[in-house]
Amino acid sequence: MHLTHNPLTRDRQPRGRSVDASDGLPAAGYWLSATGFWLLATGYEIPAAGKGRLRTQSALLAFGSLLLAFGGIVSAGEPGLGKPDADGFYSLFNGKDLTGWIGSVTGYTAEDGMLVCKKGGKLWTKDQYSDFIFKFEFRLPAGANNGVGIRSDMKGDPAYSAMEIQVLDNSAKKYAKLKPWQYHGSVYGLVAAKRGHQKPVGEWNSEEIHAIGRKIKVILNGTVIVDCDLDEVKKNGDPANLKRHPGMDRKSGHIGFLGHGSRVEFRNLRVKPLADATAPAKVDAGKTQKAPAKNGANNTKKAPAQEAHGSSDEGPYAKGPHNVPPEGFVALFNGKDLTGWKGLVGNPKTRAKMTPEQLAAAEKKATEKALQHWKVIDGTIVYDGKAQSLCTAKDYANFEMYVDWKIHKKGDSGIYLRGSPQVQIWDPARWPEGSGGLYNNKKNPRKPLKCADRPIGQWNRFRIKMVGEKVWVWLNEELVVDNVTMENYWERKKPIYPKGQIELQHHGSTLWFRNIYIKELP
Repeated sequence: MHLTHNPLTRDRQPRGRSVDASDGLPAAGYWLSATGFWLLATGYEIPAAGKGRLRTQSALLAFGSLLLAFGGIVSAGEPGLGKPDADGFYSLFNGKDLTGWIGSVTGYTAEDGMLVCKKGGKLWTKDQYSDFIFKFEFRLPAGANNGVGIRSDMKGDPAYSAMEIQVLDNSAKKYAKLKPWQYHGSVYGLVAAKRGHQKPVGEWNSEEIHAIGRKIKVILNGTVIVDCDLDEVKKNGDPANLKRHPGMDRKSGHIGFLGHGSRVEFRNLRVKPLADATAPAKVDAGKTQKAPAKNGANNTKKAPAQEAHGSSDEGPYAKGPHNVPPEGFVALFNGKDLTGWKGLVGNPKTRAKMTPEQLAAAEKKATEKALQHWKVIDGTIVYDGKAQSLCTAKDYANFEMYVDWKIHKKGDSGIYLRGSPQVQIWDPARWPEGSGGLYNNKKNPRKPLKCADRPIGQWNRFRIKMVGEKVWVWLNEELVVDNVTMENYWERKKPIYPKGQIELQHHGSTLWFRNIYIKELP
């Protein structure tokens, strides 16, 4: 962290700059190994003496190219150095040199068993981490500042493109008038830490950073000083400020120190990788759940790979086990039959005009027809494109859900939320904006922030969150819809219905769905 000028507040703000390097690829919620030459860049900013203004000093140390080992999951070795201890923690520093670290390797040094920031810059772990506990000790001289970057892709400023946990001498007079979220332990720009738990200058402090799903916890000298849910921060935060922090949505990346010229000493650096707390379970590719046929809704014949899937490579989401919900979620599809699903009758407006008896009779007829075209094949819902949408038997209000889907060339579908269209699914070769947008919006954004679709024939994964009128969509772990109001397609002058069914949309295409999980929210 260092002092710089914030164009929104016009205050001096402690924060960090970062190395510009290519993005890494998270794998199975753990770490990915990158090889090749790296772009190493360092820089720091310090206040100009006695003037309250800023002077920037920077040095370009090395220039190279980045070669990523795509899909290079560290399987033979372990993260960090050596074997884990009894509690599952791996050492990140051997006390002798910077083995296992990349970035500003000339800005830091090994000294008497300590990792010491001297010139500063951004020093990153070679490996990447998704969910983890990071433990370390640090010692500050008077007025020192630094930072811990987490889940970083080493692009842009890690205080914004990732998240930065502040490292700062809270007692320094020059920091007396900082914003609450600038002090030690804070998630910079987002969450203020409790103060009063830092030891005096020159003494060793112990710290833990827990990053588990959307929860971030910081423990300083045995006291919890930050305990936040990033979704709640996003829900209640200033929209203008939140737009400056896209990195809060990253699920994995490097851990690093963000130095700015102050000497800061670190030791006992240890990390414990954890399974991704929000992602469905994964195992070896090809080991999928299968079940024997029970009724006409379950056709367990195996579809020819090329004909049904369009490609023999079904992508990273082909791995199983399938239809096993992560903790806190329930499965909407059991992998065996279509229990809990029904055929489509009209729309929310027309259904509201029907008596319960009329609706029940119509749904029975619609379900009988739907089951002739929506089948279960090898643990997957397969639709032949010749009927109508498939709907949950239960209505939902606020929720978070996962759904894996796959389409063929020129395919078109979507996910209806509360009975209303729709989170879009379609072939990006034909519609380059990509899937995930709220297609039927007119006043609010309708297109996704980016195209994050996987190639046709490969599985895609939606994570969709809906609270009130607001919707968030992640496609293949990329945020594509961010806190957007979903409009009422059926009754444009009214807000979206408070509750309704979820629908897998019919649009005349052959479709595949599985791993459909939901968690109801207050």
